[in-house]
Amino acid sequence: MALEALRKNGMMAHLLDSLEEGQNIGHYGRLVLAMVARHFVDEEELIALLQKDPDCAEEQARALVEQVKGRDYSPPRREKVLEFQAQQAFPIVPHPEDPDAGNVYKDLQFPESVYAHISEYREQKAQAHAEEGSSSHPG
Repeated sequence: MALEALRKNGMMAHLLDSLEEGQNIGHYGRLVLAMVARHFVDEEELIALLQKDPDCAEEQARALVEQVKGRDYSPPRREKVLEFQAQQAFPIVPHPEDPDAGNVYKDLQFPESVYAHISEYREQKAQAHAEEGSSSHPG
């Protein structure tokens, strides 16, 4: 059921299908999958999914999941996914010309804590930017 929810997003369906076919989705493909899928599947299922990539052994999968959880990464915005994609051969977003492709927030419903975390981050960033601006302009 949780995987079906993930498949509502074209990019996530593409990543899952590619893994099912035994393809190497690249480091950033695995990172994006972990950042998004951790909100839909349990840790062991996520590790099993990542291991379908021939270039991802169990230890690597566990380390990646721990990193994503430990740093509490939010699902990436489309722009970030495209930056990741530019750094590897595997196309994370198969149709980057489509402005909706790669936007997980358009098709997927995340736990409320994800949206709260993003809001908090943006507020902190805005505050830091405001403080930076006031310190560079002496009164």
